[in-house]
Amino acid sequence: MLSVIKRATMSSVSASSRLNKSLYQHYRRLPQGDVAQVTYVWIDGSGETLRCKTRTLEREPQCIEDLPEWNFDGSSTYQADTSNSDMHLVPVRMFRDPFALDPNKLVLCEVLKFNRQPAETNLRARCRKVMEDVQDLKVWFGMEQEYTLLGVDGHPFDWPQNGFPGRQGPYYCGVGADRAYGRVIVECHYKACLYAGIKVVGTNAEVMPSQWEFQVGPGEGLDVADQLWMARFLLHRVCEDFGVVASLDPKPITGDWNGAGCHTNVSTEASRAEGGLQYIEEAIEKLKERHAQHVRVYDPRGGQDNLRRLTGLHETSSIHSFTAGVADRGASVRIPRQVGLQGRGYFEDRRPAANCDPYAVTEVIVRTCFLGFPGGEDSPEPGSLSSAPSGMVGGLNIFS
Repeated sequence: MLSVIKRATMSSVSASSRLNKSLYQHYRRLPQGDVAQVTYVWIDGSGETLRCKTRTLEREPQCIEDLPEWNFDGSSTYQADTSNSDMHLVPVRMFRDPFALDPNKLVLCEVLKFNRQPAETNLRARCRKVMEDVQDLKVWFGMEQEYTLLGVDGHPFDWPQNGFPGRQGPYYCGVGADRAYGRVIVECHYKACLYAGIKVVGTNAEVMPSQWEFQVGPGEGLDVADQLWMARFLLHRVCEDFGVVASLDPKPITGDWNGAGCHTNVSTEASRAEGGLQYIEEAIEKLKERHAQHVRVYDPRGGQDNLRRLTGLHETSSIHSFTAGVADRGASVRIPRQVGLQGRGYFEDRRPAANCDPYAVTEVIVRTCFLGFPGGEDSPEPGSLSSAPSGMVGGLNIFS
C-alpha cells in the first residue's frame, strides 16, 4: 500500500526535482571570484507569466545604475514578430538572490519595444506616472496573494489521485499532515523572500487544501507591486526546486471549493489618521460607481477569469453587483472590524483575482479614489478591453 502511495506522489512531481541535489550543491559551492551572476526577470506577453535569463557582471552591482540594459527575443515570449524581435530589458529594481546567494542578484525589468515605448504588458510605466501624482497623499497598499499548489499533472498537490479530500473547514490556518498540504514549500518561499529583501509580512494556509496565501506590504506607489511580482517569481522558482507548480488561476477547481484572489488593502495618510473612516467611505462610494470598469482590470482577461470566481459563494461577492460592509468577506469591499471600531485605517478590495497585474490594480484604484479618473469616464483603464462598453466584461453583460 505504501509503495502505491509513493508512486502516485512521485508521479505528480517533476523529474528534474528528483535529480541528485547533493551533486548540485557541489557546483553551487564553487568560488566565483569577484564576478556576480545577475538574473533579469520580466513579464512576458501573456501579462501573467514571468521569464528570466542570467548574465555575468565583472563586479557586484551596488545600485540599479550599475546594471546595464539587455535584450531578448520577443518573438519567443509573445511580445514581437520574428522580423523585428529584439526587446529592451530596462532594470528597475534589484534584489538579493536567495538561490545563487550573495553577491549575486535578481533584477526586475521593464520591457520596451524597438522604439523605446513600453510593451503592451508593461503596465508599470503607466502606473509609475499615476503614483507620482498622488505622492502627497501617501497611499499605502498591502496585497494578499493566494495560490494553489499543483502537481505537474495539474492535480492539486497531495489530493487523492482519484478523488477529493474532505470538505472545506479544517484547512484554513490548519496544522497537521492531514490538513496542511505543502507547508515546507511555503516556508522555503517565505525565507527566500525575506533574504531577497521583499517585505512579506505573513503567510497562512487557505480554506481549500493545497491553497496558501502570503501578504506583501504595506508600501507606497510601485513598491508593493514590484515586490509582489518578484515574490511570484521566487514562488515559481521554489516550486520548481520541489517539482510542483504554483497556480494563480482564480478558480483552479470547480465545484464547492474556494477560488484564489489577490485582496488589495488601501489607505492614505488621511484615512489612517483620527476620523479617517470618512475618507474610507468616500473612496468606497467612488469604487461603487466604477464597479464594471474595475472588474475589467482585475484579471488579465478583462474580467472573464473572475466570472468563474466572483459568484457570491465561497467568500466572494457577485460580479454582477457592488457591495461593501464591515467584517463582511462576502462583500466586494470589506472594512475590517478594528477599522470600524477605531474609525480609521484601511479598506480591503476583495475583487482582484489571484492572477491580476498589481500595477493595473493599484493604478485603477488610485485613479478612481483619488484622481477622479482623469482623461474622461470612457477612457480605457490599464489591462481593460477598451472596446467593451460599461457594464460589459469581455463582451459579457455582467449586470444581466
